Amino acid sequence: MPKNTPSSSDPQHYFSESPQAESRRKEFAVTGADGELTLSTDAGVFSQHGLDKGTSVFLEVMAKHDCAPIDPGSFLCDIGCGSGAIALTLAVRYPACIIYAIDTNKRARDMCVENAARNGLTNVVVKAPDEVDPSITFAAIWSNPPIRIGKSALHELLELWLARLDADGTAYLVVNKNLGADSLSQWMTDLSYPTTRLASRNGFRVLEVKTTR
Repeated sequence: MPKNTPSSSDPQHYFSESPQAESRRKEFAVTGADGELTLSTDAGVFSQHGLDKGTSVFLEVMAKHDCAPIDPGSFLCDIGCGSGAIALTLAVRYPACIIYAIDTNKRARDMCVENAARNGLTNVVVKAPDEVDPSITFAAIWSNPPIRIGKSALHELLELWLARLDADGTAYLVVNKNLGADSLSQWMTDLSYPTTRLASRNGFRVLEVKTTR
């Protein structure tokens, strides 16, 4: 792991498994083409103060993007779901699909479960990464990936989950351009996942990642 990159076991960071920060819950809204979601977040969870800039950009771009049709019953995935802004948006957009909201952070998973129930969304399955059935593949992945876990750890995470895309699946990622969005795009392309820039806004890139299988 690169120098000065926090360990994933550090309880003070959102990518720790069991954050120890004292609870400080806040509510926020996510407004999209299909209506408004009300979510709670907490200290020790990614974007503990509300909807972060990257996810906000991502959801605005994806609301206008004409994604390929997805068959009912398909599995979709949000890697690093936090309190659930992306996963719950997917659940509303694709009510006939099953949305896997995945996070290493137990407090984040608990918040996501609570937020799904609060918004009446029954098609969200919240899991730790190692709890996901390895036979499941995904028609789409939407994610604001945890860039700050470090380059090597991020590459390992993306290799793992991109390999679980269906043959015609697509991943959409939002990455801060100053935290390596362009180099990450090239790395995924070199890994045989052709990646293009779908949008660039407010310092963030939204990347579209295809499979070549």
